[in-house]
Amino acid sequence: MGNLDDYALFVAILRTGSISAAARQRKQSVQSASRALARLESEIGTPLIHRTTRTLTATAAGKAFYERIRQPVLELELAKAEARDDGKSVEGYLRIGAPRYFGSACLAPLVARFAQRWRGLRTELVLTDRTANLLDERLDVAVRIGDLPDSTLRARRLTALRRVIFAAPSCLEQVGRPATPEELAALPCVVRTFGPERDRWPVTIGGEVRRIGVNGVFFGNDAPACNEAVAAGVGIGMAPYWQVRPLLEAGRVELLLPQYEPPLLPVHLLWHGGARLPLRSRLLVDFLAMHFQDDVI
Repeated sequence: MGNLDDYALFVAILRTGSISAAARQRKQSVQSASRALARLESEIGTPLIHRTTRTLTATAAGKAFYERIRQPVLELELAKAEARDDGKSVEGYLRIGAPRYFGSACLAPLVARFAQRWRGLRTELVLTDRTANLLDERLDVAVRIGDLPDSTLRARRLTALRRVIFAAPSCLEQVGRPATPEELAALPCVVRTFGPERDRWPVTIGGEVRRIGVNGVFFGNDAPACNEAVAAGVGIGMAPYWQVRPLLEAGRVELLLPQYEPPLLPVHLLWHGGARLPLRSRLLVDFLAMHFQDDVI
């Protein structure tokens, strides 16, 4: 059996997309990381990563291996972190901020698991769709979706959200299926009145991001309500894929214009800069980062 640290490094390489970034994350030199990868490939007997001067991608064997070891490696890393801190006193109040829908569906189960592990803490999850100020809201850490403005806050990337354009079959039967993003200007669309996009949706055309004006016929300030309007056939919508997936699996909607998908939305954890991060906050940051592993959801 190979070195478990080599397995963890391989997972980190695929998560970050580079050997140097994985080495920094795991606090080792690029040379030692390269040797560890070569050692793992030699042990398995096949290349796991295809390298060029500019890109690094997993081979077919590497992708299959990653999918098999990803979750066990995560559990081992969490177990090591918990064992390392098991003898330390973790007490106090931990206040976590997050957007309402993402926080309820994606974050709450993990925060509940974290709270079960560290029962000496009093943990509060604060969900709001406005961008809360960490100091004003007394937040220890907060989740932010989207590009980050310059600030004195520290950040750690958790994951990225894939966004899709979608519609109900009944809507497509009535108005037709768009072949290009520009056609959305003449078709009924469901527009979210929160966030920066509203009725100017970002799409990827020829490798570049462009904003396309859409024809809003239904407007809403709540993501589930807007998604339900799309599923009911009111119009075409744009939303994160994780929100749309249950509707897709139920056959209520279809994906449109996949070759023009909007750019990914990064998701970060933020906390106050300057002072040393308290142990309770560091444990949460590490726990969430290891769970999401910077994958796209």
